[in-house]
Amino acid sequence: MLHCSFDRDLTWRTGVQLVPVVCASSNNFKITKSALEDAYREAQEKNIRVNGLLITNPSNPLGTILDRQTLKGIVSFINEKNIHLVCDEIYAATVFTNQHNFVSVSEVIEEDTECNRNLVHIVYSLSKDMGLPGFRVGIIYSYNDAVVNCARKMSSFGLVSSQTQHLIAAMLSDDEFVDRFIAKSKERLDKRHKDFTEGLKQVEIDCLNGNAGLFVWMDLHKLLKDQSFEAEMELWKVIINKIKLNVSPGSSFHCSEPGWFRVCIANMDDSTMEVALSRIRDFMHQNKDQNTEVKMPARKLCRQSSLKLSLSRGKVEDFMSQNNMSPRTPIPHSPLVRART
Repeated sequence: MLHCSFDRDLTWRTGVQLVPVVCASSNNFKITKSALEDAYREAQEKNIRVNGLLITNPSNPLGTILDRQTLKGIVSFINEKNIHLVCDEIYAATVFTNQHNFVSVSEVIEEDTECNRNLVHIVYSLSKDMGLPGFRVGIIYSYNDAVVNCARKMSSFGLVSSQTQHLIAAMLSDDEFVDRFIAKSKERLDKRHKDFTEGLKQVEIDCLNGNAGLFVWMDLHKLLKDQSFEAEMELWKVIINKIKLNVSPGSSFHCSEPGWFRVCIANMDDSTMEVALSRIRDFMHQNKDQNTEVKMPARKLCRQSSLKLSLSRGKVEDFMSQNNMSPRTPIPHSPLVRART
């Protein structure tokens, strides 16, 4: 499973190819050694040289954390293959259940004396845990001097202002404030997650049992007219255009099973959440009463939201290339990206 922005951030300008590690709902989308081996073998069969493994922990879009044993298996795998590991830990302080604690990959490799630490790199930001996306403060933590030196040189193209650095340093130095802020954030995330998932259960919609992050992984495969990604896209368009809710289809995250959707739950107040749940309930009741398959609304859709189904795969790629769009997401390229290339 890959965060949808990886397609944009890693491939649009570099030409890097992404090979998803296929995870299944049967084991709650956990990363297994066999799944890693299958992805590695698939890349080799396609003559793709594998240079690294990229993971998010806690996971986006799943809203789950990787346990210590899974992380040990991942570290063992990248050492065995002699490839790099990039671990995105941007949601590290959003684990909101007391039964689970976040484990950083840095803790795992400190315990593994045989691990080649030059292969391990961690990225982090204040945008999620501290709610400061506009400050554009990112961190690269690497045991590899070459990577650190390269990152230091590249950072000159996106420096953090001295005023921002001073403010951030003052804020992070206040341990009492930071502890109180994170504790309150976790408390609110826990309540919001419970309220939203309970609201979905009332209309027989299940979600993956999450414990971190700002979203839920919602299972709508029962609403698909058939178990295909084409049907998933049809349902997604209904949700966007008829129910008027902004969710992300699982296919944009390279999910191997159609019918899963990511719902961001932390970017709205309580009243907005109630509106969202009421719309979902109304739609589910209407769909159940009519006992009909989900259909597209009659009105004509806008250009960007009606891309995929009416075109063949080749024409889709041509169309998206001509209109500066990613084949994995309906979000167009930023004009700033075009200006810099």
